[in-house]
Amino acid sequence: MDTPPRLASFSPPLHCAVIGAGGGLGAAIVAALLASERVASVHAASRTPPPVPHARLAWSPLELTDEDSIAAAAAAAGRQGPLDLVIVASGRLHGEALQPEKRWEQLSAAALGELFAINATGPALCAKHFLPLLRADAKAVFAAVSARVGSIGDNRAGGWYAYRASKAALNMLLKTLALELARRRPRALCLGLHPGTVDTALSRPFQRAVPDGRLFTPAVSAAHLLDVIDRAGPADSGSVLAWDGSTVPP
Repeated sequence: MDTPPRLASFSPPLHCAVIGAGGGLGAAIVAALLASERVASVHAASRTPPPVPHARLAWSPLELTDEDSIAAAAAAAGRQGPLDLVIVASGRLHGEALQPEKRWEQLSAAALGELFAINATGPALCAKHFLPLLRADAKAVFAAVSARVGSIGDNRAGGWYAYRASKAALNMLLKTLALELARRRPRALCLGLHPGTVDTALSRPFQRAVPDGRLFTPAVSAAHLLDVIDRAGPADSGSVLAWDGSTVPP
């Protein structure tokens, strides 16, 4: 998976933005894009700057719960011209005082509010400010990392209330955004992406039950997702696509 992404369905030179570029998956997506000769620039947006500078890489500070920082990052990314690809690679599942619920007795307003703010509201505000920057004369994509556990139809295990609900909300937001985007930017797509289980801090406490061969390094997951984006067409807009190209049920 060290081969640079082809991105053959896009018209070069590509200008890209990655939100959440400081996380394991986001950083891997940035690295994969920079490895492609078809990519002219990558604008990374995250809490902290990338550790390694690059001639084709710019950075803006961004906090998903601060709309002003999202607007400022979008304005900075847009100075280079229209964007071909925007990926929101952020998300939250657990934290110091936050763990996925196993029983309804563990439900709390604080946990629900925090996960909705990061997993649904933040990406929606990113769409608000970045969608107008998508190029109109060729394929362009706005994508956000979702999760299979956000599928209502695929929920057979229960639990993880706040995370499931926040990702389901994200999926509905992306579908609704896709419908409007089709009217305003007919050649642009809006996608949700299920990366599988990626070996990052988000999944680390929950990796014990992952089947052999299904725990992906960030680099492998980034390659999968960029390939899925490359193969996506108008009929896929508004869907959540898994790392293998399959469609996650609503």
